Amino acid sequence: MYNALLVALVIVSIMIILFVVMQPSKSNAASTLTGGGDDGTVKQKARGFEAFLIRATTVLGILFFVLTIALAYLSAK
Repeated sequence: MYNALLVALVIVSIMIILFVVMQPSKSNAASTLTGGGDDGTVKQKARGFEAFLIRATTVLGILFFVLTIALAYLSAK
C-alpha cells in the first residue's frame, strides 16, 4: 500500500510540474518587480485549455496533499 501511494505521489508531482509549466504567464514580470503591477487591463476569465489547466492543477494539488498526508500516516504506524 505504501509503495503504491508513493508511486502515485511521484506521478502526481510530475504532472503538477508539467501543468504549471504549460500555463501562460499572467503578468509582465518587470513591471511587478518595480511596483507597477496594474497596467490598466481588464482581467478576463480563463477559457478553453487555459481553464482546463487551472482546474487540473488545482485538483492535482489537492490530490498531492491527500497523498502526502496518507503517506505520513502510513509511515508513522
